[in-house]
Formats: sequence, C-alpha cells, structure tokens
Amino acid sequence: MIRARRLTLLASLMLSGIATAPAMAELPRLLPVPAQMHEGQGVFLISSTTPIRVPVGDAAARNAAERFADLVARSRGFRPRIETGGDSGNAIVFRRAKTGVAESYTLDVTGKGATIAAGDDAGLLYGAVTLWQAMTQDQAAGPVSVAAMQIADAPRFQWRGLMLDSARHFQSPAYVRQLIDWMAVNKLNRLHWHLVDDQGWRIEIPKYPRLTEISAWRVPAGAPGAPPLPKVGGFYTQAEIREIVTYAAARGVMIVPEIEMPGHALAAIRAYPKLGMGVPIPPGAESDWGVFPWLYNADDATFTFLEDVLTDVMALFPSPYIHIGGDEAVKDQWKSSPAMQAKMKALGISSEDAMQGWFMHRIDDFLTKHGRKPIGWDEILEGGASPHATITSWRGIEGAVTAAKSGHDAILSPAPILYFDNRQGFGPLEPPGRGHLSDLHSVYDFNPEPEGLSAAEQQHILGLQGNLFTEHVRTEERAQWQQFPRGSAVAEIGWSPVASHDFASFMDRLVPQMTRMGTLGLKPAISALTVTAKTDYASGDKAARVTLESQSGFPIHFTLDGSVVTPRAPVYKDGLSLPVGTRLRAGTVWRGGMMPGAIDIGLDASFLRRRTDEQLASCANKVVLSLEDDAPAQGERAHFLTDILQPCWLYADAPVGGASRIAIDVGQLPFNFQIGKDRDAIHFRAPATPAGELEVRAGNCEGERIAVLPLAAAVGNPEVTRLVAPIAPRSGKETLCITYTAKDVEPLWAIKQVELIP
Repeated sequence: MIRARRLTLLASLMLSGIATAPAMAELPRLLPVPAQMHEGQGVFLISSTTPIRVPVGDAAARNAAERFADLVARSRGFRPRIETGGDSGNAIVFRRAKTGVAESYTLDVTGKGATIAAGDDAGLLYGAVTLWQAMTQDQAAGPVSVAAMQIADAPRFQWRGLMLDSARHFQSPAYVRQLIDWMAVNKLNRLHWHLVDDQGWRIEIPKYPRLTEISAWRVPAGAPGAPPLPKVGGFYTQAEIREIVTYAAARGVMIVPEIEMPGHALAAIRAYPKLGMGVPIPPGAESDWGVFPWLYNADDATFTFLEDVLTDVMALFPSPYIHIGGDEAVKDQWKSSPAMQAKMKALGISSEDAMQGWFMHRIDDFLTKHGRKPIGWDEILEGGASPHATITSWRGIEGAVTAAKSGHDAILSPAPILYFDNRQGFGPLEPPGRGHLSDLHSVYDFNPEPEGLSAAEQQHILGLQGNLFTEHVRTEERAQWQQFPRGSAVAEIGWSPVASHDFASFMDRLVPQMTRMGTLGLKPAISALTVTAKTDYASGDKAARVTLESQSGFPIHFTLDGSVVTPRAPVYKDGLSLPVGTRLRAGTVWRGGMMPGAIDIGLDASFLRRRTDEQLASCANKVVLSLEDDAPAQGERAHFLTDILQPCWLYADAPVGGASRIAIDVGQLPFNFQIGKDRDAIHFRAPATPAGELEVRAGNCEGERIAVLPLAAAVGNPEVTRLVAPIAPRSGKETLCITYTAKDVEPLWAIKQVELIP
C-alpha cells in the first residue's frame, strides 16, 4: 500500500526545518522573476518600527501601502504604520514616477530604506508585492533583513488571468476573495468569473427572481439504487458581488463576468421556459455534464431578458470587458424549429452558424452602445464575429491566430494545457477531474506567442489565462489544489521576459512562493513534488525493479529499512532492484529540507501484483475522466479513472503466473453525460446474467476469456465492492483486458483496483 503524506506545503517546510532565515545578503527568490534585478550593497532591516510613507492625497498609493502592511501582518506578525509625506531614510516609501509601460514599477532597496516607484496604481501594488516577497523568504516572524537591490520590472502581457467556474459548483464569497489574494501576490490581474451555465445560475437579478430561486440549486445525480444526495448550490447577491469587485480592484484584479449565450442556457430556460425553443427539459438534467442542446430562442422578448441581465451585470462590474460565451452551441433545436427557420428566412440567414453570428452581433451592439467590450469563446468566429469582439481561444491556439490575423484581440486559453480541471499528476492524492495530464512543467512550457504572426498581429495577443471548469471540482479545497501552483506558472510566463524562463529556476522560486501563500490560506497541490514509483515484477521473482520519478527535478532520497527519509538518506539515481518484502520510503529534497509528497511502500507480493485505476491503461482513450463516486453523501468518496465512451482497462505485463484468483474493486456511477449521438455508439457485450459481468481476457480485448466476475453482488452497494473469481492458470506475464457486459450505459461501472491472488 502506498501512503502519501498530505501535508500543506507550509506545514511541511516548518516541520522539516526549512523555515530558517537565509543569508541576509542573498537576493530573494521572487515569482514572477523580475525583468531586471541587480544586487546592491548591504541590507535593510524592516521591523514594526519601520514606517511606510505615501504621498499626500494619493489614495491609490495609500491603498498599495495598506495592502503591503496587511501582507506583512499576516506573514511576519507585525504591521508597519503608514505615514503621509516625506521620503527620509529608514522607511518604505511609495512615490510616483514615470516607469514605462502600464503596471511597471521600480524597487530600490538600500541599507537606509526601500523605495517603490510607479507611474500607475497597479505598478505601486506590484512593487509592494515584490518587497513583501523579499521579506518572506522564510517563515520566521518578526523583523527581517532584506538584501539591497535594484529592480526595474514590467509585464510581458497585459492579460494574466485565471477563470473560475462558479456555475457547475458554487464557491463561497470568502473563497473568491481568497482566490483574489492569491492572484494578487502572483501579479495575476484578470479573474474571468463564469457565473452562468446549464448547471447553475449564480448571480442575483432582482427582476427575474426564478433564476436564483430555481436554477441556483440542484440535486446531484446518483447511480440507480444509490441513496439520494443532498441539494447543492447557491448564488451571489448583488451586495456580495459589489463587495468582491471592490475587494479585487483594491488588489489590482479586474473581474470579467461571463453570461453564456446562446448555448449553455439550460439554467435560464428551466427558470423561464419561454426563453427556449419549447423542447421539454427532463427532470434532473441540471446534474448532467457535457454539451447540452437547449438554446435561447431569438424572440425579441428573449433579447429583452438578456439585455436586462446584462444591464445589471454592467452595473455590478466596472470591467470594460463582458464575456458572453458563444461556445458549444449545439444547434439541433434551431434546425428543427419551424419558428427559428422562419426567422432565419425573414432575416436572409442561410445557416445556423450565421444565425448565431446574428444573435451575438445583436448582444455585441447592446454592450458596445453601453461602452463595454464583448468577449466570446473562439466559436464566435465561425458565425462572423463583430469587429468589437475579443476572442478567448480555447480549442487550441488556432482561434487566437485567426482572430489576430483578422484584427481581433485574443486571449490564449487552450485546452488541454491551460484547462486546470485536467489532472496534474497521478497518485492517491489527486482529486477527480479530466483524465488528461496537464502537469506543472507542461503549463510552464506553454508559449503564449503563436508562430506565424507578424509583429503587428502579435500585438493583438493580450495574454493568457488558466481555466478551472468545476464539473468535477466539488469543494473549495479541490479548487485551490487545481489552481495552484499552476496559476503561478501562468503568472510567470505572462509577466517575465521569455529569456528568463527556466523550469529549474521556477521550481526553486516556487517553494518559497507556495510557502508564503500558505500564510494567506492556500493549500496548494503537491503533485509536482510527489514521488511516484513504477514496478516491474514477475511471479516467483525474489526482487522487483523499481523506478522513482518526480516532476520537480529535485533530488529524490530514499531508505530501504523503514526509517524516515531525511536529506542524509541516499540519493536515487537510476532504478532500484529490491528484494520482495522491502519497505521503500522516498521523498524529494529542496535546499536541504524534505518536501511533501513522500511515499511509503511495502514491496510485498500483494502490492506487486496490484494495480490501481491510475496504473491501468485505457483501451481507447476516448473521453477519460476521473469521476467521484456518488456515495457516501458525507465523507470521503472513491475516485475512478475511466473512459465513459469505452469503459475498458488494460493491465500491461500482469504477473499472472501462479495466480489462482483475481480480485477487482468496482463501483457504479450515474451515466450523467450529455454527449448527444455519441451515446448511441457505446456498445457492450450482451450480459449472461441480469446484472452483467466483468470479463477478463488475456493478450488483448478479443483474446481468451480467463475470468468472469458477476456484478450482482455490487448492484446493491452504493460504494466500492470487492469481487473475487477464479482465474484460468497462466504463466509468466501477460496483458489483461478488463471490460464488462451490460444492456445499457446506466449505470457506469468503474474499476478502482485489480489484484492477482496466488
């Protein structure tokens, strides 16, 4: 059994002894790395008696000073006092100066003080963040000496953002404020807030109360026979939104709201059916995932509704940008509607894509008349985007390239690499999500400057953002795990000069960044620090070959006698041959201290004959998801990695020799996916019993059937069931293919673990 330590990074560092002060003259490890940084002479001691001085009457400078003082209070335990006027020594001084492009700043630290200068409000904030980072290289409280240095810094891109989906799963206002804090200390400046989708309507619109009375709530789907789950949901009042917007603005974060149209509209249509095409909505459809067919109609009354909603949105959000969606609008209902076809004919529109273009243009005109800039997902290009529209390119980078060449501004947010609902590692700590691996290194290596653009066209690339859609992100704990540290990678590639990008350097600076963010409440993912082990073993062998890996690039240290791993333990180099029965412990080391994510493995025969769902391969890799069990209602639930279009697992090089039985841990899930005609293409072998069976075949999925495990015993159990069956005698190692028989897709059976038993 693998046991991984799930400690917060902050706690782990403190326990490991890393929380000691570095050499005081050492330049700080800053993230994002500044454009220019030079070492000075001496150090500047900052303590509770060190004043902060701001210009008279400069409210923005005072705000930056207050933000700085607050960060210092939360991380070092003292709050510097703020004074007005003067710039004498032994103080932290905020002042105005021409520093170049928007958001730029300079920071000058000498033995006698620190001066933050900027030409705009954002620059003052970012200078404050940089000085705070310099003060928090360790986790000690109290006074701190900061190395003398000169920094001249400016962002590479103007749009450095994260997207939070609050429609699929609701996050509290407190969490949204926390997210803004975390963004601000990474110099991320755009929060794209996805407030509306099929699964939920999250923004209060007083003129249309049913939007939140009805569509802010739903009962999650459950497998047949499973106990019903409690209702979930929530919404933000207008007062709460105003508070959050103000909170964000004070920290240099612009919130860009998104109201989806013409698709992703089920929540609105459920509340007000006349907004749709008259197609009934089955009960519980809100708890499905996928691409829904329900679209807004194009009646004048519907546009009145949307304009009323957007009027409220514009009153709440001062952002010049309003995101209006436009993605994944399946137009089957438009195609089959005589009323819509008649409207298209009257307008002289020949295709449904062009009709969507007309729809979006009408909304675009409304926003433009009110001084706002519409943003849409890259599908809006297909219907002919208005000249005012900015494009969020999510289907790769091609949408951004097309947009830029057409004179549209664009934001790079391509799936899968910048979709943070994708998993960032494989192991027992990873939460549910999409099955594609988008690890920290891959995110950091993303280049937001597409090839093939001229210099003028490149100016239309505003920047990038990481998206967190929350179908499978049920809790706030999981949301922050998915958002950071990958959000810090987005921050650095969006801010720092490309010549400074180096993953090893980034990781060296990321550890103190995540640690200091721990003082702001963050519990980040430790996926990049976690050690993973791969084993190669054949039945009867007295030893197993073990390979250790870590995304971090940090050295891996290990022990073989059960003792705790320390930095003094041997360093792993290139594979281990270990006797069966060895207890292997391994963890990564950074600057002389142990990192979280260590493993503790007992290499007994049972472990070596066992594979989890994450260690098994998908037969087809069509739509692989890590899905959460629907039971129990409270407490931990199992996760299952499965392909919903072809549930089929491969156990490569399975040590079948000497095995007499096979045990498979299985769970059942609701098939709550809106996948249109793809559902008709899912086929199973005919079951021999009413409940169906798991089938195990040797060699490949058409090979000899060597075991059958009836599913009847699992039907009545809403949680994980262990099934055991005899296995036909085999020798050596073989690939096993595991599938199941069924009459229909409901329920979706999923495997958690497979074990071969002698």
